Amino acid sequence: MLELLSQSSAAWIALAGVVGLLVGSFLNVVIHRLPIMLERQWREQCGEFLQHGEAAAAADGPHATTQVAGKYNLIAPRSACPSCHAPIEAWQNIPVLSWLWLKGRCARCQAPISLRYPLVELSCALLSAAVAWRYGFGWHAVAALGVTWTLIALTGIDLDTQLLPDSITLPLLWAGLVASLFAGVGGSGANLPVTPAEAITGAAAGYLSLWIVYHVFRLVTGKEGMGYGDFKLLAALGAWMGVRMLLPIVLLSALAGAVVGIALILTGRHRRGVPMPFGPFLAAAGWLALMWGPQWVAAYLGLYGHG
Repeated sequence: MLELLSQSSAAWIALAGVVGLLVGSFLNVVIHRLPIMLERQWREQCGEFLQHGEAAAAADGPHATTQVAGKYNLIAPRSACPSCHAPIEAWQNIPVLSWLWLKGRCARCQAPISLRYPLVELSCALLSAAVAWRYGFGWHAVAALGVTWTLIALTGIDLDTQLLPDSITLPLLWAGLVASLFAGVGGSGANLPVTPAEAITGAAAGYLSLWIVYHVFRLVTGKEGMGYGDFKLLAALGAWMGVRMLLPIVLLSALAGAVVGIALILTGRHRRGVPMPFGPFLAAAGWLALMWGPQWVAAYLGLYGHG
């Protein structure tokens, strides 16, 4: 099987696309459930803190603490329709095909199923196939697929909640630093990982650059222009791709964010002054850099005789 994949690029790309479909289905669960899981953890922690702080008044009556009803994680309970709570059967959970077969509606109550679910699955499949095509068969491609899937999850969560969870960004950062130890192993010409020195400087520079921008913006305007999750995401991208990719990523994400923001304001779909998540633009720019970043930098330097 491995020999076939290594010799047939078509088979490798097809397999990556199919796996991407399945991973996309799981990413839908992550995007929906992880913020809820985090909110429940925060509520539990707040309840424990209040309970501890009011221990002296325990004799006056029971405390009203927040309780979590039942197990809730990425596996349990079973997926169900949010409208009628009917369990989703296996045949109703086939990526993209089930949504099309059901015509985008619950099989029981006919409540609409968000178009986002098949879009995430299809996007994950297409991006995975693109990574397999760009990197070829090997562990570099597997690493790039992992980064791609993580960026998709972060994009969905940030769009929904304007949150980039540490439970995703920090493992992505550490994985990039660890992967740098194997830079150059198993082939050359891959865009990632970079050497340990490049990974460390990229992670540090990525975090500090947006951290400085954040505090300067807050001092000048009295407002917060972005969240700490954006710092950590750029640090993770720097750990995987090195400090040279940070400027192209920041410039491309800022340009895309400005264009999209202006377009949404002009069309009345976003109000001026309302915060807009920056993570999706960082993730998109980071993925493009993962695919073609070094080639862009080399082409740019070549224009000025530095190639």
